[in-house]
Amino acid sequence: MHSDALRELSVSPSTPLAPNATGAGVLLMKIVAVMALEAIGCAGSAIRSQSPEIEALVNLEADTKLVGDYAGPWGLNTQHIERAALITGLAGTGSDPPPNAQRQKLMADMQARGVVEPNNLLASTSTSLVWIHGYLPPGVRKGDRFDVRVEVPIDSETTSIAGGYLMETRLSEMAVLGNRVRDGHVLGLAEGPLLVDPVSSGTLDSVAKLRANVPGGGVSLASRPIGLILGSDHRSIALSKRIGDCINRRFHALTRGSKRGVATPKTDRFIELEIPEIYALNLNRYVRVVRCIAVIEPPGGRHLRLELLARQLADPVTAPAAALRLEAIGKDAISTLRKGLESKDPEVQFASAEALAYLGESIAAPALARAATRLRSARPAALAALGVLDDANGIDALQGLLTSVSAETRYGAFRSLWNMNHASPLVRGQQLGDACNLHVLDVEGPPLVHVTRSHRPEIVLFGVEHPIADGLKAEAGSSIVVVVEDSIATVSCFAVGQSDQQMDVPAEVDQIIRAIMKLGGSYPDVVQFLQQASACHSLESRLAFDALRADTDGRMGIHEEAALKDREISIESDDALDTTDDTAGGASHLDESS
Repeated sequence: MHSDALRELSVSPSTPLAPNATGAGVLLMKIVAVMALEAIGCAGSAIRSQSPEIEALVNLEADTKLVGDYAGPWGLNTQHIERAALITGLAGTGSDPPPNAQRQKLMADMQARGVVEPNNLLASTSTSLVWIHGYLPPGVRKGDRFDVRVEVPIDSETTSIAGGYLMETRLSEMAVLGNRVRDGHVLGLAEGPLLVDPVSSGTLDSVAKLRANVPGGGVSLASRPIGLILGSDHRSIALSKRIGDCINRRFHALTRGSKRGVATPKTDRFIELEIPEIYALNLNRYVRVVRCIAVIEPPGGRHLRLELLARQLADPVTAPAAALRLEAIGKDAISTLRKGLESKDPEVQFASAEALAYLGESIAAPALARAATRLRSARPAALAALGVLDDANGIDALQGLLTSVSAETRYGAFRSLWNMNHASPLVRGQQLGDACNLHVLDVEGPPLVHVTRSHRPEIVLFGVEHPIADGLKAEAGSSIVVVVEDSIATVSCFAVGQSDQQMDVPAEVDQIIRAIMKLGGSYPDVVQFLQQASACHSLESRLAFDALRADTDGRMGIHEEAALKDREISIESDDALDTTDDTAGGASHLDESS
């Protein structure tokens, strides 16, 4: 019988053989016939027995053992850390928490920090006890930032946490041991202004008022390694070292200019993996490729294996898996993948282009840009792959996508360019104090204002002109008001205990944002202003939230999209096809990526 790897990459019996194919090509075609007969229950063993040469070639893939045949991934789960915390700055909407375990835990934290009269502080209506959730991603490094989720407990009398500020909180894993909730090691710190869930009207319903995010508000205090765990039947120091050596022949890391392997066998069952920079934003693909590296390959089998993978790459059903295995082979597979890039099948072309990108071949850039433009299902992966091509071809392709109709494509291209080079003049932007980053991109295309609720506080303006219409009166937090008349925006701050402040600026989004920040506003205040301006139809530009989504839920497959294209339905105009609205037009649709 074939190995699991061979069954995963079964060759289609319908794959045509070139008229001039001879030698190994003919033999490979016979392999296909044998595999097809076995798949439908025919007597494959009888056929193989007629030709030892065919039998030897059939066993080639079965005799090739990959890392994934011996080991599985470790450390790819998200680590949940949490804690009771205190928020302040509420406008009389807080409450005194009930006497429960959460209050006791918060009291203990406050006393440990030397807070004077903690009971009086908790009783104030300007404060509230909340529960904090943080999720450390796999491979996170010490000092990396992560998002924080804030929730009001169900037994609390707090009516709103809008405008609140999360005080510094230590987050740790929690577990129930011996009928008691016990804390683990402190793994993160969280602090920052609360961004309540945006809704359609610019106001908040009773549920939305009790939950919030702090984008990038957490800081990891530890690094989380990833690695491989050998199966129980394969545990040995010798095999662990052999697998590590095979991985290190394929992948290297640079330390002070010198190369070293990424795999470190720790025990007879665990191999720790470093993450190469090129895969830093696509950890899952890195692990999948590592598991496709050959540990045992018969002598002379590499050449025939490349031929077999070339045939599998030509079949859209097996192309994605074949491309991963070719990527795992490395430079020797580039010519095979280049041929796949010439395919007219969109699945084959995209799988080849993606693998080539991670092998550093910028020839893949045009195909990836087309996929990002036309294939919604492939868009996140295409943008991620383009983000590793930091040469002229990759940069030009990404810059061309900044003018796309799709908000997801445009923002994804911006994110890739920014990750590639924070200092690039096109995407560099400006940091407004400690509140947020503002990026104004001088690009063509429909005007778009993009706001993030995760990753980091960030506003990206696609286009330099985003006017606000006359007649708008909007709030930006509890103390700042924006009034627009005669193309002038008057931004006023009325804070208790302080003298009133006022600024007049042109009625343009970027100018108003800067004015709000100069008057002491926060990132949530700016988001509230943008929401209200959009809800009142005073913001002419499109407003989108978190347009780039890595998941593929609800997206049709590549072949379905290609079929639609054949019927002259444009996938690039998915903004028009999608009846949902990612602006302030509907709270339930704010995550739509089109």
